[in-house]
Amino acid sequence: MSRLLTISLPIADRQRSYAFYQDTLGLEPFGEPAEDGVPEPLQFRLDQRTSLMLVPTGGFDWVLGSRDVAPPGVSEVLLSLSAASAEEVGDVVGRMRDAGGEVLAEPAQQDWGFTAVATDPDGHAWQIIAEVG
Repeated sequence: MSRLLTISLPIADRQRSYAFYQDTLGLEPFGEPAEDGVPEPLQFRLDQRTSLMLVPTGGFDWVLGSRDVAPPGVSEVLLSLSAASAEEVGDVVGRMRDAGGEVLAEPAQQDWGFTAVATDPDGHAWQIIAEVG
């Protein structure tokens, strides 16, 4: 059986998140635009069977049955994005910082590759990693 996987994250601002994920991380949005020009629901294609959905916090809370969303500064998940080189890791992290993200771990060589961790403007942590020795 072929399954689809959607990763959903809470966000504060649809326009800001749309621009960040499209322009900063280069992800492909899909779906019909709403009145604000942003697809509703706000989704990005990650591969043929995987998408990222960004849901305003109030709606995310509702989907969870009124369970509290993690407060700013608390990470419940680490998302990873591969890069082709150490230089690309630095470039992506720089763009993330410039677009309102916070760098949690500066680019550096680790045992598992050249990596850095930065957040989107809502505080969701992304590890950018290149498998170089």
